[in-house]
Amino acid sequence: MDLTVTHSTHAQPQDVWAVMTDIEGSAEVLSGVKAIERLDDGSGFGEGLRWRETRVMLGREAVEEMQVTAVDLETRSYVVEARSGGTHYRSTLSVTPADAGSVITMTFGADPDGPVQKVLAATLGRLFAGATRKALQQDLVDIAAAAEARDQ
Repeated sequence: MDLTVTHSTHAQPQDVWAVMTDIEGSAEVLSGVKAIERLDDGSGFGEGLRWRETRVMLGREAVEEMQVTAVDLETRSYVVEARSGGTHYRSTLSVTPADAGSVITMTFGADPDGPVQKVLAATLGRLFAGATRKALQQDLVDIAAAAEARDQ
């Protein structure tokens, strides 16, 4: 399953990037995230950053360990990966300049590791795609709102 969502904002790319890369502050920005616990020994944002995220999905709390696996400062994009329940998850977040501000894009993919997970993904994946798309879109709306507030 691969999903891509976008959202336009009046905020400037540097303000959006600042919000997108403030992982420790994301529980205050993203309405679907309830808690963040940093797991690495570092500070700030960069490749290797690891954290545990508690999020509400489909009315239930889910806890996932996530890691930034790639950062491209030139294109203001980064990749986050996680493994859970026999599935490899990968999200790419980016911000690009637009006429009146920025466009935020998130691409989300889920690749099942084993035969059982592949059957479940084929049968249940479409049921969860709508809820996942809605959650991703809300994340972008929340990021845009926080970036617009910084811009004022």
